[in-house]
Parts: sequence; C-alpha cells; structure tokens
Amino acid sequence: MTESGQARSTAVVIRSIYGTASAEWFIIFAIGTILVTRAYLQLTGYPQVGGGDLHIAHALYGGALMMLALLIGWLFLGPVMRVAAVVLGGIGFGLFLDEVGKFVTKTNDYFYGPSAEIMYILVVLILLAGRVVRDVRKPTVAEALANAATIASDGISHGLPQRRRHQATQLLALARDLDADPQTIATITTLLDASTDRPDRLMALRHRAAQLIPNLFRSPRWLTAVGWLLVVSAGGSILVVILGWVFNDRDMGDIDLYFELNRDRTATWILFVASIITFALALPAMIARNRTTRIWPLRVLHFAALISVLSNALVDFALEGFGALTNLAVGLFALAIINYHLGRRTAALTSPDERDQLRV
Repeated sequence: MTESGQARSTAVVIRSIYGTASAEWFIIFAIGTILVTRAYLQLTGYPQVGGGDLHIAHALYGGALMMLALLIGWLFLGPVMRVAAVVLGGIGFGLFLDEVGKFVTKTNDYFYGPSAEIMYILVVLILLAGRVVRDVRKPTVAEALANAATIASDGISHGLPQRRRHQATQLLALARDLDADPQTIATITTLLDASTDRPDRLMALRHRAAQLIPNLFRSPRWLTAVGWLLVVSAGGSILVVILGWVFNDRDMGDIDLYFELNRDRTATWILFVASIITFALALPAMIARNRTTRIWPLRVLHFAALISVLSNALVDFALEGFGALTNLAVGLFALAIINYHLGRRTAALTSPDERDQLRV
C-alpha cells in the first residue's frame, strides 16, 4: 500500500454529508421552540408546573429530550432516526436555552435582559462552526468513500430514493477522480446496486410545501428582490448604527440630529454584528449569482438569510415580545423564497463538471 493510501485508510476525522444541514435544522427547531415557549407562557400567565415549593423548569424537559436524542443516535441507524435525533435535540436545546437567564443570575431571573444576546451568540457560533467545518476544504478521498458507503448502508437496510442514490454516485465519481482504490469503489457500487428503491418522502413533502407557494412568488425576480433587500436592509442597519455613534454625542449647534437606536445597547451591538455578517455574505452572493452557474451564491445567500432571520428573531422577540412576529414573518418569507430556488438549483445539479461543488 502506498503512503497516500495508508493516510487515506487511517483518517481520524471524517466529515458527514448530513452534518451541516443537521446542525442548521437543529438550530431552527431550537429557535422555533424558544419562540413558541415564550408565546405560550405569555398567553397563559407563566404557570407553575408543580405544587408548593416545587417548580419543574422546562429546562429539565429540554435536558431529557437532548438525552433522548443522544440515545437515539447511539442505538439506531438510518435516516429516520437521524431526523428524529435532530428534531428532539433541537426542541430540547430550545427548552434548555430559553431558561439561560436563570442559570447566569443569582436571582434566577428568567427575564434577564442579556439572555437574548447569550442565545444569539450560541446560535451564531453553531451555525458558523457548521459552515466552517463544511467549507474548510473539499471532500477528501476518505470522506467521499465513507459518505458514499453510509448512503449505501442506508440503502441496504431501508432502501434509497433516487436523490440519495445519485448523491452517492457523485461521491464515488469524485473519489475516482481523486484516484481512490478501484476495488473499494466497486464494493460500494455493488452495495448501491443491491439497494432497493423507495419513495423520496422528504422531497415529496418539500414538493407539497412548494406547491403552497403561489406561482407569483416562484419567479426568479422574487429571488433577486429578496436578495437585494437583504443586502440593503443589512447595509442600512450598519449605516444607522454608525451615524448614531458619530452624531448623537456631537455638538451640532442649532441642528438637532438624533438617530434612534435600540434601548438595549447590547442588543444594538448584536444586531450590528449580525448585519455586518449578513452584508458580507449577501452582497458577494448577489453579485456572483448572475456571473456563474455554480450553486455557491445561492448557498451563501441562504446562509446570510438564516443568520439575519434567527438573530433578529431572538433579539427582537426578547425586547418586543409579540411585536417582533411581523419582522419574523417577513424574514421567514424571504428565507422561503431563497430556499425554494436553492432546492430547484440543487435538484438540477447533475453535471459531472459540478462535482467539486459537493460539500460534506
């Protein structure tokens, strides 16, 4: 065996093809749980679960769900169990994170102001870590083979939809281009060929959801409008904060110039940083979108929208309560438009020349 072959066969860290998407859905379920929990508690007058001196905090339920997600991941194989672990783990993390104010204050203050900022920092760190792990380098031979083999093993036990079979085939083609062991490729190919076909329920559900989008909103013009709106809104937020810093504390003589910022300076900083990240991602993506047929601009734009929506949802909801739901609805609409076109573009990604766009 060659030196490179030994290195490939003894790789210590292998990135999962499911990893980044799982991390993002984990965070989406967590944020959704926080918003639903806060809305429910506000509507019901913050009821106490328990009696007398007992109060069963919902962070305990969150810990139980995260434990259950870990057990499912350890005990079971297959895509259904992976999805279940992500959903239960995300809901559990949301219930836990919602009470972070109690854990960082001596008075167990659930309404501790900076709780939203703590949530935001954790959310952004998880999202950025997922993207860094995914994009730090292209898939190696070991990663292409391991992920193709994982898909093949799912096919042996549960069957494969055509989408996953095609994904495994692309990974094997990438491994072949990188001079992987032909016998290993042949073995995995045999497993894929032995896998039965099954309906793609996830894509069917996604297709049914897409059908709910009126034809008017399926036009590429909406993607252009939403993308540039994301750029302009992020740039405007940056500009307003900077102008506020420059002029609000300066003597302007007879001119009374004041920029209304958020009453919570920490929240202003959080939204300022989120706007910088969003702008730095969305602007290059929108410029590149019409200059390349590659899929990365849509993926970057999707990530920028995700950062914007989640950060604004956390901070706005913590500060404004139900008043933030309008902004959240607008953000989710923009994210849905981007996600729809990203899904269509991903489904059309069949050219061998685009294999280098594969990410794990």
